[in-house]
Order: sequence, then C-alpha cells, then structure tokens
Amino acid sequence: MSKLKVGIIGVGNIARFHMPGWAKSEHAEVVAAADVNEKVLKNWGEKNNINKLYTNPFDLINDIDIDIIDICAPNNYHSDLVIQSLKSGKHVLCEKPLAPTYQEIEEMIDVRDKYNKKLMCAQHFRFRQDSQIIKKEVQSIGEIYHARSWMIRRNYLPVKNSFLQKENSGGGACIDIGVHVLDLTLWFMGNPNPISVSGVSKTELAKQNHAFSKWGEYDKNIIDVEEFAAAFVKFDNDSSLILEVSWMLHHQQKPDIVEDMQVWLYGKEGGLHWPKLNKTSIDKSNMQDKDEILSSKYIDNEKPHAEECIEFAKSIYYNKPSPVAAEESFNVMRILNAIYKSQKTKKEIIL
Repeated sequence: MSKLKVGIIGVGNIARFHMPGWAKSEHAEVVAAADVNEKVLKNWGEKNNINKLYTNPFDLINDIDIDIIDICAPNNYHSDLVIQSLKSGKHVLCEKPLAPTYQEIEEMIDVRDKYNKKLMCAQHFRFRQDSQIIKKEVQSIGEIYHARSWMIRRNYLPVKNSFLQKENSGGGACIDIGVHVLDLTLWFMGNPNPISVSGVSKTELAKQNHAFSKWGEYDKNIIDVEEFAAAFVKFDNDSSLILEVSWMLHHQQKPDIVEDMQVWLYGKEGGLHWPKLNKTSIDKSNMQDKDEILSSKYIDNEKPHAEECIEFAKSIYYNKPSPVAAEESFNVMRILNAIYKSQKTKKEIIL
C-alpha cells in the first residue's frame, strides 16, 4: 500500500505544527494545500516544496488523489469542511474544537458512519509524554469519583479578531483552551457520560480601559465572547468534575508562564496530578507523594502535534479506531455548550 495523500486546509500557524508529523509519518505525506489567502498559500507552498495549491478549499476536498484532509481553518468553518470532506470519501483530521456546537459534531458522526471514513479531533495534549504516563497510571488509583481541572491565563488574551468574535470562533476561552483541558480530563477519567452542568461564563476584565494582553493590542470594542468560565459537572457513573478556564484572571502566576494548566484525579485508592506527575496513596505505610514519575523536562511541546498526525495515519493504514473518537469530542462540546446555556438561564442544565 502506497503512502496516503494528505491535503491541508488552512496553512496558518497551526499547520506549521502539523507538518513535522506528516513528514515523519511512514504512512502518509502532504501533497496539497488550500488557503483563501493566495499570497500566504504560495509562500507556504514554496517553503514546503508543494505545488498543488488551491484558493478554494472545496476544490482540494474534491481532488480524487487526496486520501486525508487535515483541517486547520477557523472554528466556524470546521463543520462544512469536515462534512464535505467525508462525503467526498476523505478521512478527516480536524483541529480543535471539532465544531463549536455538539449538534454539528453529531451530524459529522452520522456522515462519518454513512461514508465509512475516519474522523479525529486534533487533541494534541493526549499525545504528550506526561499525559500518556498518567493515562497508564489511572487504574492504580481505583475508581475516579472526582476531578478538578483548570487552564488559567492571567493576561494572555488572544489578540486576533477571529478569537474575540463569536461569529468567527463560536466562543471564547471555553472553545479556545477549555476544550484542551476538558478533553484531557475526561480521557483520564475514562470518558464518562455527562448528565448535568452548572456553569458561568463572563467577561469582567478584558474590556476595562487599563486591561492589556501580553500578546499585544486588541480591540476592546468587538469582544463578544467570554474571557472566563467555570463549571460543576456530574456524570452517569456518579463521578463529578470542577472545571475552570480563563484568558484573563487575577491569578498568581510566574511572569514567563503563559498558563497554569493542571488536572487532579481523585480515586478510591489514590490520587494523580498532571502535569507534575505526583501520585498519592491511602496506604498508611506510604502517605508521602510519589513525585516525578517522569520529569517534565522531557516534555516537548511540539512533538504531540506531530504524534497526533502520525497516529491518525496509522489508524487509517491499519484500519484501527481513530485515536480520538468523535464521540468523545461530542461530549466535550456538550459540556462547554451547557456552560453557556447555564449562564444564560442561571440554572443547572440537564443533558
């Protein structure tokens, strides 16, 4: 079997992180790309030695030589691009979030099944070495009955309008970074089914005159998405989760750290902490934390982006399940969408 042919839609920053993975893959190679910005597209093609370039992404989707579509376009374009790619007989790797709403993901799943193709959301944190170790350690702490997770920035608000306007992004901190830590936490927990969400989503700081982002200037007048959100989630296995995400929050943080991202897992036999990789036990003979299962100095932040591409290609080549099931992304978005609904109604949302 020859290498699978990959076409990338959207050659901006995130595509730069995907390219090393496709280059290292034994089973796939990038042969084409599409972007609405012709100048950027041509420059990218020259840099990567790729000549098959399209300014209309649907022309790439309809290219009969392409096996995999890698979607790196803005959030609100994901649904149409994914569905059309699947209908055209392509397997699809799509950047997070798979879609801004769970209803769109539900439709994607239906189309995926109808056309018998593979669909994966690019949740790269799952492919970090520390994440893989925690996943292997989970069984040792027994049944997880509670978790806490957060991804908190003090003042790193995205400065591009595409992040700050709902019509482009579908949401704010929840959709941008909440999707990362929530997906990771649910994966560690064994992907339990959520049954209710109580949440809040707010913008309290970003519009203040003296507010600033360390990434540069931004237009305070256009922001219509949340900078902060929090939720309490219940699951059908009687477990629970507290989630917090923010772009801006008066949260103590070291100056050189973009975000504080942590996951705490509490089981009947012990507890685990990511990313420090601490483990606690109820055993009276060993109440001390077991620190540093693997030192974080070995974590490469670019490698996980590459690994997700490599693993997706393997799943197609050997006809194995998608490394990140779309059904799991569906539950992530059900929770995030419910936070918005809970904020609007001031009530707990039953899923």
